[in-house]
Amino acid sequence: MINITIERWLLVAVLPVALAAQAPETAPPKPDSAEVKALIEKAKKAGGPMWAGEEHFFCEAPRPNRPDDPVIPPAKIFDNVYVIGNSGTAVYVIRTSAGLLMIDALAANQVETQLLPGFQKLGLNPADVKIILVGHGHADHFGGSPYMQEHFGSKVYISAADWNLMENPPAGRAGARGPAAVIPKHDGEVKEGEPIVLGDLKVTPIAIPGHTPGSMAYIFPVKDNGKAHMAGVYAGTILTPGIVSDEGLASYLKSVRHYKEEARKAGVDVVMQNHPLMYPIADMLDQLGQRKSGGPNPFVVGKANYQKFVDVMEACTEVNIARRK
Repeated sequence: MINITIERWLLVAVLPVALAAQAPETAPPKPDSAEVKALIEKAKKAGGPMWAGEEHFFCEAPRPNRPDDPVIPPAKIFDNVYVIGNSGTAVYVIRTSAGLLMIDALAANQVETQLLPGFQKLGLNPADVKIILVGHGHADHFGGSPYMQEHFGSKVYISAADWNLMENPPAGRAGARGPAAVIPKHDGEVKEGEPIVLGDLKVTPIAIPGHTPGSMAYIFPVKDNGKAHMAGVYAGTILTPGIVSDEGLASYLKSVRHYKEEARKAGVDVVMQNHPLMYPIADMLDQLGQRKSGGPNPFVVGKANYQKFVDVMEACTEVNIARRK
């Protein structure tokens, strides 16, 4: 369980940032070597037809999330899970016997345009949000949390390393991409090996440094028409490897491999991402809305296919590392 500590409000100019140690701006990419091409083929084989889009995104056409990413319709995707946000950045709201737990909170300027309207459309009360788990310390994930703290008393948890990142952003990066952002009060810290429990829900955090020093993944149970499944959110995905240092990519590769093993042991069979750019979430929500009674849930991909999803992340990270040789 998490020990909660309360600290003062802090105001800093902090927008999404990469690791403190970053790769310098580089010339246009050189043609892929034979080694890189072989690794790309490895990624394609690992993902197969199901994850061809993911392979293309991570290995060949990465891009950041953007303000113009289309808003997705707020949706109930499992008996106890809802999604709100856009095709680039999503929030998951989990209903428990003791209130709501939310993974991420969108950016500050999306609270009134996406987050709160999403709650309203879903018939959920934001005042029921007891805990917000932040995937990593960038403002597109924590930006909405101070509002939730102030108006509804939600408690915000993130890893110690990313509390430090938020409170002490790297020199030259803070505020470079927009106005100052309020960071949340320091309610509690997430650690691997210390489950977060709210009512009948237990969320297992997995440390996945690389995108930021304290990025986390979250594994938790869901139900689909009463049937139990296990969901995994890798909440520190590197979308644009070019801005990450060599050390960051090496750390990230270790993290992906670590998470893959933890997901295997937990029996993860449900795909969710806080940056769902690597799969067609809008199409999946359409399928979900049109499915007939007893039909498949597109977010339930099966244990073997979920492992393939992580295999592609691993293989494409190897590609991005090899491109720097």
